[in-house]
Amino acid sequence: MRDDTPQPIDPLPEPLAHGGDLSSAEALYGPPPQGWVDLSTGINPAPYPVGDIGATAFSRLPEKSAINDLLLAARDYYGAPGCGAIAAAPGTQALIQWLPRLRPRSRVTVLSPTYAEHAHAWASAGHDVAEAAALEQVPGDTDVLIIVNPNNPNGVCTQRQDLLDTRRNLARRGGWLIVDEAFADVAPDISLAAHCQDDGLIILRSFGKFFGLAGLRLGFALCNPQTASRLNQALGPWSVSGPAIAVGTRALRDTAWIEQTRNTLRAEVQRLEILFGRAELDIVGTTDLFVLIRSNQAARLHAHLAQNGIWTRAFPGNRAWIRFGQPGTEEHWRRLETALDLFS
Repeated sequence: MRDDTPQPIDPLPEPLAHGGDLSSAEALYGPPPQGWVDLSTGINPAPYPVGDIGATAFSRLPEKSAINDLLLAARDYYGAPGCGAIAAAPGTQALIQWLPRLRPRSRVTVLSPTYAEHAHAWASAGHDVAEAAALEQVPGDTDVLIIVNPNNPNGVCTQRQDLLDTRRNLARRGGWLIVDEAFADVAPDISLAAHCQDDGLIILRSFGKFFGLAGLRLGFALCNPQTASRLNQALGPWSVSGPAIAVGTRALRDTAWIEQTRNTLRAEVQRLEILFGRAELDIVGTTDLFVLIRSNQAARLHAHLAQNGIWTRAFPGNRAWIRFGQPGTEEHWRRLETALDLFS
């Protein structure tokens, strides 16, 4: 006899803290027969072609001349006024964790919701951390203000002049404005890099996202020479590997690849927007590297896609959000479109 008693629905897994962890995805959902389509990060799926890397990049400690050449390439690419205002690091995450250790206990405000590691790093270092939803809501006694621009995960951009005015007000009191421009490669006009030597301004730039080489671990802080010197001392000698120096220098100077990639990413994100429009999904915000969707079925959509081998970014703090990076191949586009068609 058939049992028509309603059966309990298994609870959906809690979202992971970060994207890109396919081993954890596989632990939750098992290995997909066709492999994973990883859309859980805002990393360019068509990475910069690293080409040949000389053996000495692996066998010798990085030489000062090579590091200086990397800083020159970064200065020109980002539009910074001088190399003395740049500190290179093994990824911006290292800088995020070191900056709180360069100040005494401070009142820190993070413009939120945003990349959670900022608040976590400052709180872990003993600072008083609060969140604000907009610039006008930032408490007047804030010592350090942190803004991600364009913001992750909703792509919101804060106007340059508003940021410059905010920097001026903070600097009068010895405060800092930290602007995380991890996704500004696709929106270079919003960057404050040309002002990075102004007192109290620290700009973080990620290499791995736009160039699609997150595993290389390379990032930069653009700031005044005094802060750059303190960061360099904190990071210690040889903080950036020889391969990262070689590839980073080459990529930052490859203007043809950079221009072509910006055009390609812009076209591909428009393709995503059309796809989500057909699926009647509400787009909250975008950059040319990701699209954020809002839906009261976001958790189920995330699980449905995972069961079809497509890994997206869900958010522990907002179960109505789901973020999509760009598919890397036509096969990945077809699998995403098919999975969305099957969702109901």
